[in-house]
Amino acid sequence: MVTDESLYSAVLTRDRHQDGRFVYGVTSTGVYCRPSCASRRPKRENLRFYPVPEAAERAGFRACKRCQPRAVAAPDPQAATVRRACAAIERHLDAGAEGPPTLQDVAEAAGVSPWHLQRTFSRLLGISPRAYADALRLERLKSGLKQSNGHGGVAGAVFEAGYGSGSRVYERAGAELGMTPATYAKGGRGAAITFAVAQCPLGRLLVAATEKGVCSVSLGESAAALERELRADYPEARVERDDKAMGGMVADCLQRLQGAEPHKALPLDVRATAFQRRVWQELQAIPLGETRSYRQIAAAIGQPQAARAVGRACASNPVSLVIPCHRAIREDGSLGGYRWGLKRKETLLATERAAKLGRG
Repeated sequence: MVTDESLYSAVLTRDRHQDGRFVYGVTSTGVYCRPSCASRRPKRENLRFYPVPEAAERAGFRACKRCQPRAVAAPDPQAATVRRACAAIERHLDAGAEGPPTLQDVAEAAGVSPWHLQRTFSRLLGISPRAYADALRLERLKSGLKQSNGHGGVAGAVFEAGYGSGSRVYERAGAELGMTPATYAKGGRGAAITFAVAQCPLGRLLVAATEKGVCSVSLGESAAALERELRADYPEARVERDDKAMGGMVADCLQRLQGAEPHKALPLDVRATAFQRRVWQELQAIPLGETRSYRQIAAAIGQPQAARAVGRACASNPVSLVIPCHRAIREDGSLGGYRWGLKRKETLLATERAAKLGRG
């Protein structure tokens, strides 16, 4: 019978035969290890035991860089099933998909039935696969907001974490984050932002600009929701609506929606890292009616191994249409993610292809 004392004995003896059967977290360091780790033996009162690495990470521990506990395969079939399911959920979020994966998809990736997965997953981790996906998204959101420091803004961190709608995050921010997402970012301190909202074939179009250039172009169903997200993204800015003053920029974006090539580039005022700017410039170089895979874009900017980072840069794009991130797709030809909805991405690409064909 497995007890905490027998697990502690395996840690004291650094029993390699127990590697993959459990991991232990050390509360004094915040690190979790495999039983055979050569690090200094921890005090018994500082130890916590977990059946799989993902459970330790959910409890707030980070993997030991010395023994790399995630690299050890689980000999227990049920633990192996749970780890495959966790990996499938992580891949889903890494791909920039909207929302958590379905139980059916995760079960297929794990090689078991949905019913079996639900029961086994809940027994080992104490939560359902859906709850695990939600918790993982929330942790990624917190990390992204802390790291953004104003680069890519709140919206970029929200959509990089796999949230299909920024408004859902704002509604639940008090309970899940303890504060609004915007408090993590610089928030446009001292800026004056003018915006307009117009009806378009894809719902509503919001265009916002500072005196330097366009800072936000977003698509959605509700003008009110788009305005709320703009204000949340720039909480310290002075934000005012002026449809007349923004008429020219709105007209330019509406033309882009219809597959028209603008006569000249709109001036932009967007926050970005050097990497994001390189990706966005490459996106703007993709001809109308064509697409490129994330891997092709990574190769074009001289970083062929950075396809995943390219996907994150696309998700951080604050100015849809102007920077055509909808032209970035997966290597297998599927659409991948799109922060304004995959249906809109599909429609945009179809419109551009039709416009290109119409011009002969």
